[in-house]
Amino acid sequence: MALRGYREEDLVSNRASLLIHGGTEDERRAWAEEAALHFGVPLTEVRQAAELAGALRQPNGVLFIADVAKLPLDAQGLILRCLQMQEERPKVVVGVSGTASAALGRGTLREDLHYRLHQAQVDLQTDGLRDVLKRRWAQQAEQLAERTAALKAAEEQERAAAVARRPGSVTRTVPKRKVPPSPRKSAPRNAVR
Repeated sequence: MALRGYREEDLVSNRASLLIHGGTEDERRAWAEEAALHFGVPLTEVRQAAELAGALRQPNGVLFIADVAKLPLDAQGLILRCLQMQEERPKVVVGVSGTASAALGRGTLREDLHYRLHQAQVDLQTDGLRDVLKRRWAQQAEQLAERTAALKAAEEQERAAAVARRPGSVTRTVPKRKVPPSPRKSAPRNAVR
């Protein structure tokens, strides 16, 4: 694995922006989803240049650009300006289909943007990286399922405890029966004796 600058786990858990090239779009999106899950913030996916300016203004969140080479160069300039000047900005995960050097050669990726992101770069074509990522993502999904099941069990237990009858806390009263009137007639109250 030839990850530059940061360890693979650090690329997800810190606020550094990230350039991911190679692999499928789903694999690149999985990095962004993992980062959003780690920070507990929403994931915003941008595919059009018109959506980019609003998404970059978010102070928190994770911004995923599936293929930056499909965006015009002036839109890539907005990303670069955000990375350089905004202190409160989303974590930006930039994807490129193919290799970054091929996109640079074609002129579809700005050199200054590539330079800005080159310390946090992941090549999904690296031998063994996909297997490591699949194992880690499977482990995270398993942990999430365990946490969800534990929360659900605790909630059920709490609900059952609230419903359960505790001795001494509830008194059941039997309704009183009406006593039939006695057969002899009593004297009226106002009667003189």
